[in-house]
Amino acid sequence: MSEVALYRKYRPAKFSDVVGQDHIVNILKAAVKEKNPAHAYLFSGSRGTGKTSVARILARELGVSDNDMIEIDAASNRGIDDIRELRDAVRVNPFDSAYKVYIIDEVHMLTKEAFNALLKTLEEPPRHVIFILATTELDKLPETVVSRCQQFSFRKPSEEILKKIVLDVAKKEGLSIEPSGAELIALLGDGSFRDTLGILQKVAGFSKDKKITRQEIEAITGAPGEALVNDFITALLSKNAELGMKAIGEAVKRDIDMKVYLKLILHKFRLLLLMKYAPLLGKKAAEELPESEKGFIEKTMKEHSQKITSMLLRELLQSYTDIGHSFIPELPLELALIGVVGQDK
Repeated sequence: MSEVALYRKYRPAKFSDVVGQDHIVNILKAAVKEKNPAHAYLFSGSRGTGKTSVARILARELGVSDNDMIEIDAASNRGIDDIRELRDAVRVNPFDSAYKVYIIDEVHMLTKEAFNALLKTLEEPPRHVIFILATTELDKLPETVVSRCQQFSFRKPSEEILKKIVLDVAKKEGLSIEPSGAELIALLGDGSFRDTLGILQKVAGFSKDKKITRQEIEAITGAPGEALVNDFITALLSKNAELGMKAIGEAVKRDIDMKVYLKLILHKFRLLLLMKYAPLLGKKAAEELPESEKGFIEKTMKEHSQKITSMLLRELLQSYTDIGHSFIPELPLELALIGVVGQDK
């Protein structure tokens, strides 16, 4: 296993490497081709979606050398004095490129005074300067800053995209990983390329034979096992509150993140819903499941097909939203169980 962090090793180096952001890449490629870049860009989106990587690629595609690409961490350089230094620096011509590109990461961390100091330069920078601002919290930026930039919103990659990346990187690193294991890592990555590859590296570091099973991933990451997920779904469909509460209690006992637990429940319940209403899609999605899981799906469909409804899925989705606001993380899932079972008198 490489000693270099996987997310660094496999970071996109050119536009064709960027996955899941075609709506952004196509516009930037056109700007490069026409030699007509904007003077200021604003890249927003959740962590690990490729904002900084795309900023670096854009700079390289514009022919900017490392000497003329300046990266600033606004979390550490957030004051008015830092921005005053930047304003002085932008007046200096590039060393050996047509442009100087300033990539300001976590730009929302700048102070109010720093933002005010930046505004004039951002609005009318020297012709040789391009600003690329990156943020995970767009709502914290002053509208005066946002309006002076060409804005791009980075999407979270789908679990299918992340699963493919896990399988591709594992192969390149000489690892063997079960498809269901890659699926679990993708789910735990929560829409972040960086976090997904970080989890893969962590799991690979504990593997003795480079053959990674789903059980190993569950043990290393603390993700709930399939049995714990299956028990809750069975409890929900059979209206067995005691079995459901026991499953939730076991998840709490193992210190499992309730959002992760519910996400796995939602993932499997969606598969059951597909099996019922779109059998061809459902069967295709179930193809790579372990035999034991296929058995659970078949048994559940046979015994509880009539009870698998969109109403139940909506109830679970609401619980997923509520977990983030509950001071007792398991409470929304318990309430959903009780409400479905019909004991909420």
